[in-house]
Amino acid sequence: MKKNQMGLTGKLQLRDYQLKIIEKGTNQIMVNGWCYLSMEVRTGKTLTSLGIAKKINAKRIVFVTKKKAIPSINNDAKLIDINIEAINYESLHKLESPKEVDLWILDEAHCLGAFPKPSKRTKQLREMIRGKVIFLSGTPTPETTSQIYHQMYVLGNSNPFTEKNFYQWGERNCSIKLKYLGHSYPVKDYSDCNFDINKLNLISYSQKEAGFKNEIKEHFINIEMKPITKIIIETLKRDKVFKGKSDVILADTSAKEMMKIHQLGSGTCLLESGNTSIIDTTKADFIADNFTNHKVAIFYKFKAELEMIKNKLNVTEDIEEFNNSDKHIALQFVSGREGIKLNKADMIVAFNIDFSATTYFQFRDRMTTINRQVSDVYWLFSDCGIEKKIYNVVKNKKNFTLRYYERTRLSV
Repeated sequence: MKKNQMGLTGKLQLRDYQLKIIEKGTNQIMVNGWCYLSMEVRTGKTLTSLGIAKKINAKRIVFVTKKKAIPSINNDAKLIDINIEAINYESLHKLESPKEVDLWILDEAHCLGAFPKPSKRTKQLREMIRGKVIFLSGTPTPETTSQIYHQMYVLGNSNPFTEKNFYQWGERNCSIKLKYLGHSYPVKDYSDCNFDINKLNLISYSQKEAGFKNEIKEHFINIEMKPITKIIIETLKRDKVFKGKSDVILADTSAKEMMKIHQLGSGTCLLESGNTSIIDTTKADFIADNFTNHKVAIFYKFKAELEMIKNKLNVTEDIEEFNNSDKHIALQFVSGREGIKLNKADMIVAFNIDFSATTYFQFRDRMTTINRQVSDVYWLFSDCGIEKKIYNVVKNKKNFTLRYYERTRLSV
């Protein structure tokens, strides 16, 4: 079996930059007990982290990731000839003897960055971790550098921050403002943070540095929805309620109105009874009529959209089946935006759009590889929904909120 210059046996040759990062990461983790690989998507951070694990001779390695990414990560472990336990964040409570783990690899570590209070998974990991830690993320602080605090919090005594909690850290590092949630009392907003994460010596590496020349081309298709969809939307905006034969669609608050119109723009709606209705299949029909000669990855937002897509197209939700069959794949935006390689896809079709700027930038990169020159992303925008409004916000690295909706409500 071929052996590279580091003595890492495996079925592949690591790239030169990966070998250099492994050396640097190994030095950091031996000194500090942790390192952070801030490597952009497709630059090989999974294999690089496993290379560090092998270099430090870790015995028990737990790789925590998203559920859909586990098969790919297990395949990478086989390539580099190392034994790991891959588990998703939601199953951490099932892990036996966590305090006996030598090395934790925390994939998509930015998901631990909720503030001002730590998330459930962050608190879980802080209680469990006693060994060394490798953090992995192409976007360590996608929305604000305040998101770095609770990632470091899981390190316990190895935490580089001296403050006892986020509030103390925030007082020192944030320009605190007051914001109002709905019509309630004001709360402190810590998102304007001036902490320089470069002080933590994150190991960064970009696609450009790795030699990627991939261009993401976005195509916009205007979909003319059925008259009934437009009638329902206009009625909700005017009357705040639409009464059907056996059920009701209620939009008695701005938040409900925004969500109902967002759902209806792609042809589904959650009814007041709790049931979901598929009202307009125009988008799914368009994909079936125009994209089925290609291998397509479809991203959707609401569960009823998946049902509609399955009724019209031969799709799977499993990445292994997608890679080894002629089926298309359907992925929900948030669960599919990270850790999944869609290099077998010819194009991505966005059935709807998510409110998150992080989702926007991450899911578009799913097809990127060092050898692909162009990635085509097709947006299906209805002629009566709010998808275009959302797009214009998230592409500028802002989340679409109720405030943005209310600003543009009359022009929807």
